[in-house]
Amino acid sequence: MSNTLTPTSRRWWSYGHVWMVIAGPLVVVVASFVTFYLAAHGQDPVMSTQEQISDAKGAGNALAPAIQARNHAATGELPPAKTANKP
Repeated sequence: MSNTLTPTSRRWWSYGHVWMVIAGPLVVVVASFVTFYLAAHGQDPVMSTQEQISDAKGAGNALAPAIQARNHAATGELPPAKTANKP
């Protein structure tokens, strides 16, 4: 009589490292759906440009164009203020 051991094969889902390998991509897929949901349902409202123009008229140099503001930061000189023609 010979003593031979027969290997018992287990199913693939009974190994713990298989679930660790599957869990990584699964978490990424779930996170992408959550990100899509937040992007689709959390949109910022579209603002009217008319409100921005009326707000910018009283701001003076605070809302200077980007190039003028950049030049001011580099040189220290203020951009020339636009004077409104008053009747």
